[in-house]
Amino acid sequence: MSEFIIRFLTAAPPLELFLIFISKVIEVTVGTLRQILITKGYRREGTILSFIEIILWTFVASRVIMGITAAPVKGIVYSIGFSVGVYTGSLIEGYIAMGKVLIETIVSKANSGPVTEILRQKGYAVTTMEAKGRDSEKAVLMIFANRKGKEEIIGEIRRIDETAMIITNDVSTLHGGTIGTAKKLFK
Repeated sequence: MSEFIIRFLTAAPPLELFLIFISKVIEVTVGTLRQILITKGYRREGTILSFIEIILWTFVASRVIMGITAAPVKGIVYSIGFSVGVYTGSLIEGYIAMGKVLIETIVSKANSGPVTEILRQKGYAVTTMEAKGRDSEKAVLMIFANRKGKEEIIGEIRRIDETAMIITNDVSTLHGGTIGTAKKLFK
């Protein structure tokens, strides 16, 4: 049994397995980013990434398929590379954080003024509405911003009102209104 395992694992040179793994991680990372970008409306960037993705896929997949019978370990390494690529692509996209977000928060009426003031001082456009909660008067604040800056906004809200309910939604289309300073929006 151990001889079979050793033959299975050594049927392909380690360098070849490493190149298959790295190439697949890069290919799937690019594919994950492409898919996310196209969904968010960045068609040109997504199209460029699709070209890179398919070139990598063609060469890596053909290398694995042609040698799969003699070295099935290539298929396993290929599959692991795929999984790691999906994870890596989602991490990179989270770091880049392209796109816009609408942050809706429900705060106590007493805290709505300070939260609104701080956010407006930082250059964010805030729309406020009065609301009635189960036990008290509330305010609903709506803030449109870059996804990249959403953690700063959430942090400011939490700093003033720890009990605030905060909801974030990705925005694909926006027409009209005041959306904050150009510095904050396109940062």
